Amino acid sequence: MNKIKTILDFLNKKYGNDINLSPLRNQEIFELLVETILSQRTKDENSEKAANQLFSIARTPKQISELPVKKLQSLIRISGPYRQKTKRIKQVSKIIFEKYKGKVPVNREELMELPGVGYKTSAIVLMYGFGIPAIAVDVHVEQISKRLGLVSQSDKPQEIEKRLEKIFPMNKWYIINLGLVMFGKEICKPIRPLCIKSSKNCPFSSFCRAYRTKKFTVK
Repeated sequence: MNKIKTILDFLNKKYGNDINLSPLRNQEIFELLVETILSQRTKDENSEKAANQLFSIARTPKQISELPVKKLQSLIRISGPYRQKTKRIKQVSKIIFEKYKGKVPVNREELMELPGVGYKTSAIVLMYGFGIPAIAVDVHVEQISKRLGLVSQSDKPQEIEKRLEKIFPMNKWYIINLGLVMFGKEICKPIRPLCIKSSKNCPFSSFCRAYRTKKFTVK
């Protein structure tokens, strides 16, 4: 389809140089997992600050699992629902330390058995941590996929992931994920996408369902 080719060509040209599929070291993968749990239901800057504060005190699964609850809560308080996140991070750290001998499991089913780890978090860990192709459906990926008409307005993140994986070849999943996230931050913004000012601001306006209908809010 011309639409699919247009999307791939633009995202690859604009964001392709940012692609790095080199697997991380195990400790970095564990930190990525913790950071992703911290990022749930909060702003990026808050989760980043919480992660930096936590890792300045404890970094490994063993260190975090042994951290006093109140201390951990104080370190990640800025990340939103910190009590729930404290419980999950402690549980995840303990499981990885005891069951997996300190190594984050590479199997998606095992990842999703960890407390607080769902489709999005597991996809992020697989893709950015292990270099395994996946599509993590965050707010930008969901919003843009619905605005462009790639998926149904009623589709849930898991359905969106499966649909996008069928539409785009596996070797392009990384650029689709990274590209749509960056495209959402820079052009197809959640509140005021740049096409509102001019269709020339967006390379997809000619076939975008949201631009055609002027309905930019998604369910």
